[in-house]
Amino acid sequence: MSANPDLTFNDGNTIPQLGYGVWQVADDVAETVVGQAFEAGYRHIDTAKIYGNEAGVGRAIAASGLDPKDLFITTKLWNSDQGYEKTLAAFEESLDRLGLDHLDLYLIHWLQPQRGTYVDTWKALVDLQKRGRVTSIGVCNFTGEAIDELIEATGVVPAIHQIELHPYFNQSALREYNAGKGILTQAWSPLGQGGELLSDPEVVRIAEKHGATPAQVVIAWHLAIGNVVIPKSVTESRIAENFAALDVTLDDEDITALSSLDRGAEGRIGPDPAVSDFA
Repeated sequence: MSANPDLTFNDGNTIPQLGYGVWQVADDVAETVVGQAFEAGYRHIDTAKIYGNEAGVGRAIAASGLDPKDLFITTKLWNSDQGYEKTLAAFEESLDRLGLDHLDLYLIHWLQPQRGTYVDTWKALVDLQKRGRVTSIGVCNFTGEAIDELIEATGVVPAIHQIELHPYFNQSALREYNAGKGILTQAWSPLGQGGELLSDPEVVRIAEKHGATPAQVVIAWHLAIGNVVIPKSVTESRIAENFAALDVTLDDEDITALSSLDRGAEGRIGPDPAVSDFA
């Protein structure tokens, strides 16, 4: 098995490039599947308050026998908790559920432009980092313009920007913006949704060429273009297969072919962060 590369944040800290995501995983299931992810080799787990499974992730960490210092744990602030004081409180509640006294990465989950609280929320994350409560801080589902506001207000550049990203919606402009600011790009829904991407003839062709699964090929594409990627599965064999994507090496032709599947805005699955506002 190839090693899981560490990518370096603009704050000097590092993150394992391939992680395990637990969106839409029930709390009681999370304990089991995160344990299976640890067995497969994952050390980077991505959760969020709104997923309702931080406690299950915490139980898996406790049961694993692994030193939390050898793990990389991310969670996210939900929209209704935005605002300076509410953010500080929500952070401590997330740590309690995870059973941790320190967090590797804390993210603002959505921009929520209509609320007008994202700058104050970012100031809270900056203060949590200064106090040593969290190692690195970042955002999810923002626009470049809003990130510019955060930087202007605090002088602190997010370490990472987690966005919807897959070959049907490859976000080339936003990835370029992130790179220009020294911000790592992280992909959610990296395999698309509903199986359409994984049955795409081009993905299947490249998978057959490499003797790999379609999911492994798409994960390998993310790794090759520099994304941090967090595929999710609740099937033990697929959890292991996804981690084995580290052994799949795509050539330039493969990468170009997969990138050419981009459908622009029509390929988007989730809400548009620039206009979305929800509790």
